[in-house]
Amino acid sequence: MIRITEEVRNAGSIAVSGHIRPDGDCVGSVMGLYLYLKKELPEAEVDVYLEKPAEIFDCISHIEDIKSEFNNVDTGKIYDVFIVLDCADDRLGEVRVLYEKARKKINIDHHISNPGCGDVRIVEPERSSTAELLYDLMDPAALDEEIARALYIGIIHDTGVLRYSNTAPHTLQVVSELIKFGFDFSKIIDDTFYEKTYVQTQIMGRAILESVRFMHDKCIVSMVSRRMMDFYQVTPQDLDGIVNQLLAVKGVECAIFMYEIRTLEYKISMRSKGRVDVAAVAMRFGGGGHVRAAGCTMNGTYHDNINNLAIGIAEQLNIE
Repeated sequence: MIRITEEVRNAGSIAVSGHIRPDGDCVGSVMGLYLYLKKELPEAEVDVYLEKPAEIFDCISHIEDIKSEFNNVDTGKIYDVFIVLDCADDRLGEVRVLYEKARKKINIDHHISNPGCGDVRIVEPERSSTAELLYDLMDPAALDEEIARALYIGIIHDTGVLRYSNTAPHTLQVVSELIKFGFDFSKIIDDTFYEKTYVQTQIMGRAILESVRFMHDKCIVSMVSRRMMDFYQVTPQDLDGIVNQLLAVKGVECAIFMYEIRTLEYKISMRSKGRVDVAAVAMRFGGGGHVRAAGCTMNGTYHDNINNLAIGIAEQLNIE
């Protein structure tokens, strides 16, 4: 396997970015690679672009270096290398204009729905996370506590703290190497994965209370409207974890959670216990992800969206 430094060795300027609405793997991967390149290529200009991460990720070193105010970005800037992590270029958002101008484009991801983009494409769906894949692209001798912490956060968030089926023996080997750097990995799990604010707990309780089971109770769905988000004064980042909690209901094979982005537009998150390939369902609507975790954006009413998603789910559950 190549080393990432081999692909960027002669670059004078490098940009690193990930997908809109970044999750733990995206944030951990982007920051882990950013810290690694800053250390390995001290003479190069390295910039990191990403929507502002949730406050739970403030434990990652130099997270304040992230450029999140895209309206202040010099759109005429041409980077020698632009590295896209945890997604394809179609999910970069506003920073995509810089990606398209870059002299060399690299894509590193683990989503099965990603066909790859750019000049160098490293997409390995068998990996638990982009952070795990990045570990193997880095020189182990160059890692330090700060880089290891960022990669660790990426792995635990995409594996559900090593509980999901995407956790492989190699994943555990990587984690064992990372925690050797001595950071408080138990506290990181509590602070970034389990701990919730009071309003996050309130909105999760509301979503669970108003959830509905269907398809002979094999599916469960819940929705949070803009009005509800405004009432509880929460952002999309405060909704993390709701879909996983819905999936924990006994007898449920597939969970769907959606929140209203704007009128007749919803962000959809789906989780499965294995019988339903939710990535296949999401891809029908321009989304993607993994067999057991995927998402998309849909236009229409709440009920229309549920009916449309249900068609693909029912086919897999053999329910008429």
